[in-house]
Amino acid sequence: MKLGVIGGGAWGTALAQVVSTGGRETLLWALEPEVVETINARHENSAYLPGIPLNPAIRATLDLAELDACDGWIVVTPAQHMRSVLHRAPDGGRPLVLCSKGIEASSGKLLHEVAREICPASPIAVLSGPTFAHEVASGLPTAVTLACEDRELGEKLRARINLVEFRTYCTDDVAGAEAGGAVKNVLAIACGIVEGKRFGQNARAALIARGFAEMTRFGVAMGGRRETLAGLSGLGDLVLTCSSTSSRNFSLGKSIGEGRDVGELMKDRRTVAEGAHTAPVVNRIAIERDVDMPIVGAVVELLEGRTRIDELLQTLLSRPPRDEED
Repeated sequence: MKLGVIGGGAWGTALAQVVSTGGRETLLWALEPEVVETINARHENSAYLPGIPLNPAIRATLDLAELDACDGWIVVTPAQHMRSVLHRAPDGGRPLVLCSKGIEASSGKLLHEVAREICPASPIAVLSGPTFAHEVASGLPTAVTLACEDRELGEKLRARINLVEFRTYCTDDVAGAEAGGAVKNVLAIACGIVEGKRFGQNARAALIARGFAEMTRFGVAMGGRRETLAGLSGLGDLVLTCSSTSSRNFSLGKSIGEGRDVGELMKDRRTVAEGAHTAPVVNRIAIERDVDMPIVGAVVELLEGRTRIDELLQTLLSRPPRDEED
């Protein structure tokens, strides 16, 4: 199976590195001419993965139509742009592996639902889990979840991308895998704020645990299963993203906690902190479906400038005590 990658950012480039292992020719579509040029001329994505040598079998292109020659696509566009990119791509009914994490803000739909609208003839899979792009591209050990309702297709895709250092676990719970990946970005902003305010490791551990409870409630409400949320695409990704400045969302939260202006931070970022876009839609869905998500709600209030961190912390800490199972 010849796979093409749509998206020339850090994660798309890292996945192209995985897919090209063994010298398999891999076509990578990127939006920026300078990205295409450096990948083809120097075998490096200096804009998004500087210093990491790329497999010469990766060829970059600015022309989406070239991907029509591929048997399947790895789709790694920012969540809020996936619809428009798929509209422009050639429609061939080929399998799509969605690797972005988020919920479409305009519709409130999970990304596999968006892809089915645009490409109704294409089988859909979702790849998610605790992954920093630079580590994957460098060949460091990683484990991911591949979610596909079609078990036969899931096994075929796993056989194509699984490596000793890129261990792939299959599930048929697409909604659960996507819900975990979306919510963890919002919670990472919250953990970054805790770090920026120097509230300590106890506070961050508590936030991760209570955030996981929110993630699980939300995932189940969206049609996912609890065991999926407790796996790599949920808890695993949450722990990674809430613990390192390599996470764009954690870094955004840390800067907010240190007192920097949210609007300026979002304007200056070359790479996307998807949690900032996902937070309002997750909060809206939670309210509509009566899912208790106080941490997510707090992040939305901060991002929208409706409260200050110290005031919000006091509100959260003064919530009535409750059983941990709730």
